[in-house]
Amino acid sequence: MKFLIDIIKGIFIGAGCILPGISSGVMCVIFGIYDKLIDSILNFFKDIRENFKFLFPIALGGFIGIIIFSRILQFMLYKYQLQTKSIFIGLIFGGIILLFKQISKEEKFKIKNIIYIIIPLIIGLGMVYLENKIGIKTMENVNYIYLIFSGFLMSIGIVVPGVSSTIILMLLGIYSIYLNSVSTLYLPVLIPIVIGVILGSLIFMKIIKYLLEKFYIKTMYVIIGFTLGSIFVLLPEIGNSLEIIISIACTICGYCIINFF
Repeated sequence: MKFLIDIIKGIFIGAGCILPGISSGVMCVIFGIYDKLIDSILNFFKDIRENFKFLFPIALGGFIGIIIFSRILQFMLYKYQLQTKSIFIGLIFGGIILLFKQISKEEKFKIKNIIYIIIPLIIGLGMVYLENKIGIKTMENVNYIYLIFSGFLMSIGIVVPGVSSTIILMLLGIYSIYLNSVSTLYLPVLIPIVIGVILGSLIFMKIIKYLLEKFYIKTMYVIIGFTLGSIFVLLPEIGNSLEIIISIACTICGYCIINFF
């Protein structure tokens, strides 16, 4: 059962690499595996058996999420936008509450720590605004070095919760190329991007791990701030009271899902 649940978690994490506004890091946070995932990857060879046992179903689910399930989610966002976005908002709220509970075990909340939430929240809101303004740009004749560089920067959105990979790819002008390559499994584009993602992820994971070890409470509040910011990119358009009721019901549903996991 746990193996299946971890695959499902991986599916959502993988879908976060594709869907605009949804960060893979946020999905890791709301499922409560963010710090453990980083630790397992960076210390993989210290306990290969246990780390492989933990990482394999998540990686398998991530592959499924990127290749297959992301298309289903894209369809649902197009066809049932209100319900789908509301469920994700519920997932995020539930994850944030669990994070606060986790932090409170280490230290009671102090007013001064609110600054570590507000600053990343403002940055997150700025990125939401920017993503809505820049639109999807395209580039022609992209070379392998540029694709590796793009993958390297994309890894920021994968590792840092609340920073969307899609906005990074949009700014670099290769979001459409990336989506088309994923849907057709076009390896000449995907391989250099993956190389960049791996290199970048290892570097940024080491930075995050250091921050979690040295400044755990502050880093977790920063993660909460970025995660809160991601909610605003998911806010659905609501036109009447029935849609308000549906949105609330789906948000509660998302909250219940995260508590189940």
